[in-house]
Amino acid sequence: MAAIELAPAARPADAALGPVRPKDRIHNLDMLRGWAILGILVVNAVSFGWPAEVLISEAAPPVDMSRADQIGRWVTDVFFADKFRTLFTMLFGVSIFLVGGEKHDEARGPVLTRRLLWLGVFGLLHGALLWYGDILLHYAYCGLIMMMFRSWGARRLLWVGGGLTLLWGLIATLASWGMANLPAEFAAKMAAQGPASDPATIAATIELYRSGWPAGLIENLKDWAMFQLLASPFLIPVSVPLMMLGLGLFKAGYLSGRAPLWSYLVVLVLGGANLALFAVWGWQDMMAGEDADPTRGLAAAAGGMAPLITLFYVSVLVLLVRFGLKTLTTWLVPVGRMAFTNYLTQTLIMVTLYYAPWGPMWFGTHGPAEMWMVVAAVWVAQLIWSPLWLSAFQMGPIEWVWRCLTYGRLVAIRKPAIA
Repeated sequence: MAAIELAPAARPADAALGPVRPKDRIHNLDMLRGWAILGILVVNAVSFGWPAEVLISEAAPPVDMSRADQIGRWVTDVFFADKFRTLFTMLFGVSIFLVGGEKHDEARGPVLTRRLLWLGVFGLLHGALLWYGDILLHYAYCGLIMMMFRSWGARRLLWVGGGLTLLWGLIATLASWGMANLPAEFAAKMAAQGPASDPATIAATIELYRSGWPAGLIENLKDWAMFQLLASPFLIPVSVPLMMLGLGLFKAGYLSGRAPLWSYLVVLVLGGANLALFAVWGWQDMMAGEDADPTRGLAAAAGGMAPLITLFYVSVLVLLVRFGLKTLTTWLVPVGRMAFTNYLTQTLIMVTLYYAPWGPMWFGTHGPAEMWMVVAAVWVAQLIWSPLWLSAFQMGPIEWVWRCLTYGRLVAIRKPAIA
């Protein structure tokens, strides 16, 4: 996923938000975006390294799972899955307002529309040619919908966006618990009607990806088309409310650290408790093996409120800045300022490693533990590369291309020389 890069000129004045310094508010957004871009790779790594059938049908992994693999999968499921996509989506809602301004803004509104349309083009190319898990195209058309609500006030955005997000979370929680407690006979019938992939099908898919191009490209294109037709449209009612929630939190001052302290404490208690229970129950579930469910669905149910855990992470980072510990979060800022570049760079690295014909072809051979080593290496590379690039340039290279396309002319990328 990628959040819209924000040009300094596109950021509105802070008068409506009260006495908060612009650089502090911008620091928080870039910090959160950097946290999101690093975290999302953890979840996406499995989609780069395993066939889509494994993820859709929850079939057995294509590798023998060691204890290290089980722990790696537990960490991913509990601490990362859905939490960072949620954060990206919320921040994308903020960018819709910061770039496009109020709904009646006749100058900035068309600029936002062009940016979103070009984002859709990036998404089409990214998904069809490289990786089926692309979400740029989804963000582009959700952003066009979100444009209609960007002038809503904080209270309305929070009630509508937060209310719908809470509703989907409750549905996911209750559905996960209910499915785990169905009568055995009925559960067997439901499982038989769901998607399934036998080991032979999974092995054949791995062989196609590892055979090089064009077979791998064609298989990726088929998976991408399936995702766009069967999954992406149904995510609109989830994504747009999250964008509303993110913008509502921004307008209310929550993301800048200006909200009442008690509001952060409430989120820390609720989100922290949710995360702790999910971690404990998830560990019990993992240790019991594939066919056992010692928590009777509680582990799966605890994962249904992922946005609450996302807000827990947000609150921790924002409070660090609020209480003078800004230096602890500074390392995330350059990564966030180059979120679009880093997102696409992650794809290029992972595709090269897992199924591009010029790479080592690791597709279908790595378990979660090995994927974690790859993810850590990419994190280190991006944490080093981002500040080095921004020491000489105003924005990332992909952000620059995107801005040039949006404005239909070349814009400056190098930092101006200091006299």
